[in-house]
Amino acid sequence: MGDIRFPGFGIHLKDVPESFMLFGLEVKLYGFVIAIGFILAYIIVTKEAKRTGQDDELYVDFMLWMIIPAILGARLYYILFSLDSYIEPGKGIGETIKDMINIRQGGLAIYGGIIAAVIVAIIFCKKRKANLKLMADTATMALLTGQIIGRFGNFFNREAFGDYTDSIFRMELPVSYFKGNGSLNGLIAENIINDTMINNVVNVDGTAWISVHPTFLYEALWNLGLLIIIFVYRKHKKFDGELALLYVWGYGLGRVWIEALRSDSLMVPGINMKVSQLVAAVCVLVASVIIVKKRFDYVKEMNNASSDKKTDGAKKTDSAKKTDSAKKTDSAKKTDSAKKTNSAKKTDGTKKADSVKKSDNAKKNSSTKNSESSK
Repeated sequence: MGDIRFPGFGIHLKDVPESFMLFGLEVKLYGFVIAIGFILAYIIVTKEAKRTGQDDELYVDFMLWMIIPAILGARLYYILFSLDSYIEPGKGIGETIKDMINIRQGGLAIYGGIIAAVIVAIIFCKKRKANLKLMADTATMALLTGQIIGRFGNFFNREAFGDYTDSIFRMELPVSYFKGNGSLNGLIAENIINDTMINNVVNVDGTAWISVHPTFLYEALWNLGLLIIIFVYRKHKKFDGELALLYVWGYGLGRVWIEALRSDSLMVPGINMKVSQLVAAVCVLVASVIIVKKRFDYVKEMNNASSDKKTDGAKKTDSAKKTDSAKKTDSAKKTDSAKKTNSAKKTDGTKKADSVKKSDNAKKNSSTKNSESSK
């Protein structure tokens, strides 16, 4: 155990443990916190799947596929870029392998876990005929939640901290903690605890403290902000895969500046460059290009759809005009026909009336003549 201080905020945490006992077994808080992250990720991804009308059982199956490969990928990534810490002169093969598979003390790289998870997702979606882009969007918030929680595993392990700082955000760790667990010399040799930290040791009540950036906390807060943005925006996404791209872009952007503050970064062999910074920068660039292209395609598609609607509207208007014209023509024809019919009827009526009159007159004339003859 050992204390952890945040003097800029007046916080002093006493006897922060690395582990706890459960049924007589020692449980490392690092692993326990990661397990909590997986559980919360599972809850979130299944709820989001239900919200979007997907089969939540699909994501349960995927997580069962993904958990072990993701942990192995995270560990393998870490080992590949820190081989010198495992392969040492005079160290036996058995001991080396044992150290490589021991994750109780940390040593998991998030990018390795994500790469492994993506590979598993591609295979899973092909086998299950699922929409990879939609699954990636659905899993984004769960992944961020797991990362936020998982970073506090670094806190309990007193790792993944940054370089020296005297800012208000500084975290102070007692030098005696690292001496006590036998890691001080190794950390100094790897330049994780560097000369700047040692030369600026703070002495409080007879205890020497190093002052460092709490980069685990920076990343957790950055990811929390990104999670809120994606949560708010998710109902307004323009295409499948957009939330996943936004995550890649946002997380990469944060990792670029946070990694610059860390003193324990994995380095690219042969060049003085941090692996995570390089990977993060590439992710930001690639995601930016894809998002811009997809956005342009979306706007173009919307414009085409709008143009098609206008064309359809114009055709309907022309059709309506023609229909109205035809109706008016038919109406005019019917009106003319009715007029002609009425005129013909009137003419026939007049002729009949004249005929009746002539008949009546003839009868009268005949009657008159007969009368005169009788006289």
